[in-house]
Amino acid sequence: MAAVPAVPLPAGLDLTDPGAAPGPEELRRLGELVLTVGAPALVLSLLLPLAVKPLLARWGVLDVPNERSSHHRTVVRGMGLAVAVAVLLAYGSALLTGAIEVDRSVALVVLAVIGLSAALGWAEDYRGVSVRIRLAGQLGIGLAATAVLVAVLGTSAWWLPVGTLAIAAYVNMANFMDGINGISGLHGLAAGLLYAWAGASNDLPWMVAAGLAVAGGFAGFLPWNLGRGTVFLGDVGSYLLGGSLAGIAVAGFLSGVYVEYLLPPLAVYVADTSVTLLRRLRAGEAWYRPHRQHVYQRLTDVGLSHTGSALVVTAATVLVSVASVVGLRTGPAATALAGAFVLAVLALYLVLPALLGRRVAARSRAETRP
Repeated sequence: MAAVPAVPLPAGLDLTDPGAAPGPEELRRLGELVLTVGAPALVLSLLLPLAVKPLLARWGVLDVPNERSSHHRTVVRGMGLAVAVAVLLAYGSALLTGAIEVDRSVALVVLAVIGLSAALGWAEDYRGVSVRIRLAGQLGIGLAATAVLVAVLGTSAWWLPVGTLAIAAYVNMANFMDGINGISGLHGLAAGLLYAWAGASNDLPWMVAAGLAVAGGFAGFLPWNLGRGTVFLGDVGSYLLGGSLAGIAVAGFLSGVYVEYLLPPLAVYVADTSVTLLRRLRAGEAWYRPHRQHVYQRLTDVGLSHTGSALVVTAATVLVSVASVVGLRTGPAATALAGAFVLAVLALYLVLPALLGRRVAARSRAETRP
C-alpha cells in the first residue's frame, strides 16, 4: 500500500511554541489598538443607525415573521449595514494609518472577506438572491481569499478547499444562528475579543486590529437590538459576522496560529447548527425550510428570555475558549483535560433545552396537583 503524502503545515507554525500571554509590549500595542480601532468601531456602530434606520424603512428592508422567527411583528432589518460600515472603516483605518506594520497583505485579504461577505448579505436583504447564487458567492469569496492567503504566506495548496469550505460554511452558520435578540451582537463581541487576544499572544497586529474592529462594531449594535426600538442585523449583518470571524480564523491558521485559539470561539455555533441539521435530516425534514429547532431557540421555548439564551451561548463560547488556551499553554496532560472539558460544555449546551424542559414540566405538574 502506497504511503500517503504528508500535508505540510502552515508556514511559521512552530509546534514547540503555542504562543504566550502578551508581554508589556504586546499589551501596550493592544491598548493602542483598542483606542484607535475598537473604540471608533463602537462609536460608529452606535451612531450610524440614526442615519441608516430611516433609510431602511424607506427602502422597505423589513423582517416579516415566519416559521423561524422568534418575534411576532414586522421589524426593520438590515441594520448590519451600519455595523459593516463601522467595522470596515475602523479596520481600514488601521491599515491606512500604519497601525498594522507587517502582514498587510493578510490584513487586506481579511478586510476584503469582511466587505464582500457584507455586500452579498446586503444584496439578499435589499433585492433577494437565489440560494444558488448565494452559495456560489460564499464559495467564491472563500476560494479567492484562501488562494491569496496560500500564495502570500507560502502554504500548501492542500489548504485551499479547507479554507474555502470553512468560510462559506461559517457564513451560513452565523446566518442560521441569528434568530434572537442579542445573540449575534454578543457573539461578535466575545469572539472578536478572543481573536484580538489570540493576535496579541501570537504577535499578529493584523489579527488584534481585526478582532477589535469586529468586537467594537457588534458591541455598538447591541443597544439598538436590545432596546425598545428593536432592529435586526439582517443578512448583511449575519454574513458580516460569519465572514469576518471565518476570515480571521482561516488567515490566523495559515499564519501559524494554533487551532486552540481559533476553533473554540466558533465551536458553539458549529455544534448547534451541525446537530440541528443532522437531526432534521434524520427526521426526513427539508433542511432549507424555516424552523425553530436550534438549541438557542429551544432555550427560549422552555422559558429563557432572548437575552438569557444569548448569554448561555456566549458563556459557553468563552468557557471553551479560555479552557482551550489554558490547556494548550500548560502541557499535554492539561491539553487533554481541556479537550474533555470543551466536549463536556458543548454536550451540556446541546442537551440543556431538554433538561430545562423536564424541570419546567415537573414544576407545572407539581403546581397542578390538588
